[in-house]
Amino acid sequence: MGTLIHDAAAHFIELESRHCATNYRPLPVVLQRGSGVWLWDVDGKRYIDMMSAYSAVSFGHSHPRLVAALMSQAGMLAVTSRAFHTDRLGTFLQRLCSMTGMARALPMNTGAEAVETALKAARKWGYRVKGIEDGQAQIVVCHGNFAGRTTTIVGFSSEAQYRSGFGPFAPGFVSVPYGDALALEAAITPNTAAFLVEPIQGEAGIVVPPPGYLSACREICTRHNVLLICDEVQTGLGRTGTLLASDHESVRPDGLVLGKALGGGLLPVSAFLSREDVMAVFTPGDHGSTFGGNPLACAVGEASLELLESEGLVERARLMGERLIAGLRDIRHPAILEVRGRGLLIGVELDPEVVSARQLCEMLMTRGLLTKDTHDTVIRFAPPLTITESEVDYALEIIRDGFHCVPGPHGNLGGIDTFDVSQPGRLAA
Repeated sequence: MGTLIHDAAAHFIELESRHCATNYRPLPVVLQRGSGVWLWDVDGKRYIDMMSAYSAVSFGHSHPRLVAALMSQAGMLAVTSRAFHTDRLGTFLQRLCSMTGMARALPMNTGAEAVETALKAARKWGYRVKGIEDGQAQIVVCHGNFAGRTTTIVGFSSEAQYRSGFGPFAPGFVSVPYGDALALEAAITPNTAAFLVEPIQGEAGIVVPPPGYLSACREICTRHNVLLICDEVQTGLGRTGTLLASDHESVRPDGLVLGKALGGGLLPVSAFLSREDVMAVFTPGDHGSTFGGNPLACAVGEASLELLESEGLVERARLMGERLIAGLRDIRHPAILEVRGRGLLIGVELDPEVVSARQLCEMLMTRGLLTKDTHDTVIRFAPPLTITESEVDYALEIIRDGFHCVPGPHGNLGGIDTFDVSQPGRLAA
């Protein structure tokens, strides 16, 4: 039986390799089911999920309340397009606006679509409200940003691979160093419509800016009549231990981009939220999405927001994040250069001369823990917000064991033991 299951895993990997574009390099594991913070592969081996699909699975896999909301709505009405009103859109957006303090929301599907919506809104606001000459609007972004994969978005990326071969790109973007408020102010001109920023940069390696950075940016944008737009697709909805990462500095942005966790880990749901005068630039026909704001997405999105509040997951993220960060810092291995993050969005930067992040992720996978590296030198730890103390401790034991198999600088990787995932905290004999 075990050989047959193993052959099945190889079969699925081969099928992907043959028929799927090679735009990803997955770890060599074939997952079949999930529950809470746990995943099982086709061999029946259990793993603790310490990435939660880049924060999209913030509520854990197959949360029964979210699955129930999905199934109930799917049996009634799923998609109509925005050509008609439904009984789900208004109640969903009312809750979303109330929780975030925003006046209006424009529903979309993916985070990248919501960012594109924010860019369109900022430009049109710049022309119609601020008075920028048509075609001259500029938007300031940061080095190391990651907002999606559309051609417009990769055009203002500072990552060479994201841009290579995909030009020409749209003009109108100015990039400044992340975490440097003075650089933002120096870049602003009368044609600047908005500043798009991640309160914590995720794909760049969980980069936390200096204290006071976002509040300084808020003051600068207010003074120059520039929209401050926070991309919280990854950091929003409790991930960093506050509802929004901008809440750490009590900053109210003019525009807010949400996604990932908003879909409850079940389907793509995103939104751009903003002030009345910004949203007023949209008129019928200006912008839209066939699936954006569909009843199924609204039902799951509203249930996700209810769950976030009723289960106290924002506070859970803060407490479990403190526990996880403290445990990671206690490892004190020479391969670890820095542990950084907030809440349950944590990055461990490694010395590539000691071990590559990809290698360590593969070692952790063999021990029953799944996560992914970013930029070859950083391992991210961002489990579902539903994780418990015992599950955090279990993950830490696996991580400590993984580092114990990494020798000092310039050595080779040690042997990989097998972690007995059926017995938490025990190495297989």
